[in-house]
Amino acid sequence: MSEYLPTIGLEIHAELATSTKMFCDSKNDPDEKRPNVNICPICTAQPGTLPVINKSAVRHVLRVGTAFGSTLADYSEFDRKNYFYPDIPKGFQISQYKYPLVSGGTLNGVAITRVHLEEDTARSQHGSTGSPQVNGDFSLIDFNRAGVPLMELVTEPVMHDAKTAGNFARELQLLLRYLGASEANMEKGEMRVEANVSVAKREDRQDDSLITATKGNDTEFVLPDLAKLGTKVEVKNINSFRAVEKAIEYEIKRQIEELENGGVIVQETRGWDDVKQRTYSQRKKESSHDYRYFPEPDLPKLKLSEVPEFSHEILRASLPELPWQKRERLVKDYGIKAEDVEMYINDFELEIFFGSVAEYLGKDKEKLKIASNYITSDLISHTSKERQDHDFVMY
Repeated sequence: MSEYLPTIGLEIHAELATSTKMFCDSKNDPDEKRPNVNICPICTAQPGTLPVINKSAVRHVLRVGTAFGSTLADYSEFDRKNYFYPDIPKGFQISQYKYPLVSGGTLNGVAITRVHLEEDTARSQHGSTGSPQVNGDFSLIDFNRAGVPLMELVTEPVMHDAKTAGNFARELQLLLRYLGASEANMEKGEMRVEANVSVAKREDRQDDSLITATKGNDTEFVLPDLAKLGTKVEVKNINSFRAVEKAIEYEIKRQIEELENGGVIVQETRGWDDVKQRTYSQRKKESSHDYRYFPEPDLPKLKLSEVPEFSHEILRASLPELPWQKRERLVKDYGIKAEDVEMYINDFELEIFFGSVAEYLGKDKEKLKIASNYITSDLISHTSKERQDHDFVMY
């Protein structure tokens, strides 16, 4: 066992599946290839324009929180997060700071701090476009993505290995798809993962168990004493589950080697180079006060209990069978192996087919196991390459 204990927390952004953007009626279309067509004066920050809150985006986040067993806010508001970058048309981002929509809860055994809503940035393209007519040292901005509803989820720093973090991100993607909240395709940038990684010697962490907290739904967790964690380094915008795990593993190794060599870990933001399989320094890590948050003056405060469809009863009734509920049912009813269950969890069409076979075979679990093994091995090998190349086929 290493004398160092890693600690990992995740921040995950997911673009929500709404017909329009977060604060205007421009189309929300992640598949649009033409630049700057789904834009309007509001999402390009023209003077004198006023934003309007997208009710469907709020509902998506509240349903996610309901699935987590979280505490749903009654009062909430939006804030201005002030920073400059060319893909932020306003010079600030409308986000949530002090009053998130969702607090606490769990997913895959990991405690969640908060889930809040904000708007996405525009998309930057740096350097050559590959076109002989447009080539050179420059950047292009596509504002189609500017203002798209963006859900941000923050976990507690309670994970200690890369695999746990990767599995959490996979389960979140699965849940978002079950709820219809987001397609969460990482290759399209619809879901982006940021990992906060620190390491500390184990003898400095022995009394972590003294810190306890209740995180939604009256579930008690043992949380680390933040004063005993090492210096946190954030690895930004990781775009595949494999890269999430590789980046965390590399960063743990890098930090331990730095400490062993007598160095000091600097609080910073780092990127992940998938070609070189290493992280690299990008900039000094900002703190919340650097963003000069203040309440967004152009948006009303939210009193969620005044919106009938946001009641806890209606939100709970709107949930489908959730992934972990389906896992339990498939094992209990059919006795099939875990690998088969995961295939059905991730593929609606395949699960429906197995369900029809199970209905025909009745309750003979031995026959069901044989049938499931045939479906997930022989039959699946005859399906299209498209099915084999994707993690999920859910249509």
